[in-house]
Amino acid sequence: MREQGSGAIVNCSSIGGLVGVAGRSVYRSSKHGVLGLTKCAGLEYADKGIRINAVCPGVIETPMLAPMLETQPEAIAALIKDQPIGRLGRPEEIASAVLWLCSPGASFVVGHALPVDGGYTAR
Repeated sequence: MREQGSGAIVNCSSIGGLVGVAGRSVYRSSKHGVLGLTKCAGLEYADKGIRINAVCPGVIETPMLAPMLETQPEAIAALIKDQPIGRLGRPEEIASAVLWLCSPGASFVVGHALPVDGGYTAR
């Protein structure tokens, strides 16, 4: 990317990098670290034509969540109730955000943490 003078990097953090929750300090601190790296590296490489941003997914219906969907329907219902949009996110919604951050449409976006969370962090 430095040789060609352009490029886009999208780091994967989480809403865990944007808000704290008791009992989740190890996971959440790692996600905060990703956002710190994104901001610092974004500033370091912006003048080289390389844009660095991060996507911060909310609760997404993925294989990681599948066991919980099957065995803890009450916990899933509580997660959904906590989502302003009223549902879990889909993997393709995260992929679309990443594609946008890599696209020319996001050419002026640097060091940003983009929540894709159904409104969770807007509260």
